[in-house]
Amino acid sequence: MGIATLCLLRYISNAVTFRSSHLTKVTGQSFAPSGGFTDGSNQAITRNSMHIPDGFLDVKTAVATGLFSATGLGAALRHAGRHLQSRKIPLIGLTAAFIFVAQMLNFPVASGTSGHLLGSTFAAVLLGPSAAIIVMSSVLIVQSFIFADGGILALGANIFNMAIVAPLVGYGTYKALRLLLQGSQGQLVAVGFASWLSTVVAAVFCAGELAWSGTAAWKAAFPAMAGVHMLTGLGEAAITMLVIAAIGRTRPELMNDIDDSTASSRDSATFVYGALIVIGLFLLVAPHASPLPDGLEKVAASLGFEQKAVSDPAISSPLKGYQIPGIQSASTATIAAGAVGAIAVFALSFLFARVLIPRRKKDAHSPTPPIQS
Repeated sequence: MGIATLCLLRYISNAVTFRSSHLTKVTGQSFAPSGGFTDGSNQAITRNSMHIPDGFLDVKTAVATGLFSATGLGAALRHAGRHLQSRKIPLIGLTAAFIFVAQMLNFPVASGTSGHLLGSTFAAVLLGPSAAIIVMSSVLIVQSFIFADGGILALGANIFNMAIVAPLVGYGTYKALRLLLQGSQGQLVAVGFASWLSTVVAAVFCAGELAWSGTAAWKAAFPAMAGVHMLTGLGEAAITMLVIAAIGRTRPELMNDIDDSTASSRDSATFVYGALIVIGLFLLVAPHASPLPDGLEKVAASLGFEQKAVSDPAISSPLKGYQIPGIQSASTATIAAGAVGAIAVFALSFLFARVLIPRRKKDAHSPTPPIQS
């Protein structure tokens, strides 16, 4: 696991450069995560590959996706409360923190575009689809409310695309391919393709929402979003395969559905090592990322609807653009903001997970009703 992790960190470190000032150098402006352009004095990080800002969606689309997302998250909480393995509950917070930090790392794709790990399929394969929905929802909620990464009014659409559609598509594809592909190599192929497909499908749903809102024509939004994320999905697949391969070599029992009650000491070690990896990611790599625009940002600029983004949302985010007021160094501010975000995501997702435990114990000790003859 250590070798695979070091290779991944080395790849990211070599591929990325400090990003927050690139668009300022090129255009004198930078695209804030909440939408719109800001002048060069604003060091806001651009990282909204599929994070829809407020202003891109109309009321009917925002309300509809919000209802879908609330229903999906509620169903995931109920299902996880009854079926999630007890030994995987502590990993929910750690997985959420890892995905949050990993999403801060943009890698160059092609044609002047960058991408970042989505993480939906990784979470679904490791924890199951219900837990993955909880994890991804926690990440998106913190990103939206604290960092203005994705609009608050568009939060329902972002959760629907990245926390519901992507994990379900990724997990379903992975399980289907595992019926055909056996062994560890087959597992990696299944994980890689499922990760790629889930990224593309989520992007297609995003394009559909933009078209339904009248922001962009379907015939333009569909090929643009799908094309960019077909390339981004390759990076998603590679990173997910590396991480799953590392876990498979060190903790293979985490990749199956058998609840190993004797694994508590190993679970503690896994938690500690995972926490160290998360800390290393945001200390050593998070201040650096590709300076190129992300998928949705690139499409918005090319199709001419970037000006629809709301630059002054009704609810202000305290750490907008992953920067902390009073810290002059952009890299230091990014590290500090990443630490705050990782802790917040861990706490929120772990809170969701802890709510499941009393329900599990109550169900386990409830007497079985007698069979009526």
